Order: sequence, then C-alpha cells, then structure tokens
Amino acid sequence: MSTDAPARDHDAALRFSYPDEPRARVVADALGPEVGEIDDARSTATVARDGRTVVVRVAADDLVALRAGINSWSRLVEVAEDVSVDASRRFRDDP
Repeated sequence: MSTDAPARDHDAALRFSYPDEPRARVVADALGPEVGEIDDARSTATVARDGRTVVVRVAADDLVALRAGINSWSRLVEVAEDVSVDASRRFRDDP
C-alpha cells in the first residue's frame, strides 16, 4: 500500500476507525490492490493503516475529480467493511 501521493491541487483524507486492529488490517489489505488501479489522469489515491485506523488519501487536479475519487473510495471501503463482517461471521459460525 502506498502512502505517497503525487502533488495535486486538491486533496482529502478519509479516516475510518475500527473496533480492533485485525478488522482495520483486513479492510486496508482489501483496499490495497485497488491503489493505482482506479487512478486516472486527474486523480490518485493512497491507503495506509495506523493501528485501528485506515486512512484513504485522495488527491485530484480539480474538485469534480476529487468528489468522484472520494465517492469511489468511500464505496470501496464500504464493500471491504461488509466483506470483513461477513467473513468474520462465517468463520465464527463454522464448526
């Protein structure tokens, strides 16, 4: 997971805190492969984890691209969270 984003005119840091470090790790690890894959000419993003917190930094050349990046990464985080909850339930409930 990259923590260095190229300089852009606009940026935002999205911080997601979790009840424990393993859950934050699962979410961050799920997001990692997306870094660089959904970037385009106008925006980029990085993902980092610090303990129980996952930080997604979106940088963009303009506000429209920043909004689009924030929306995309927010949805990706939501999916990663849902999958991590489902997976933990599945492993907890399996004999």
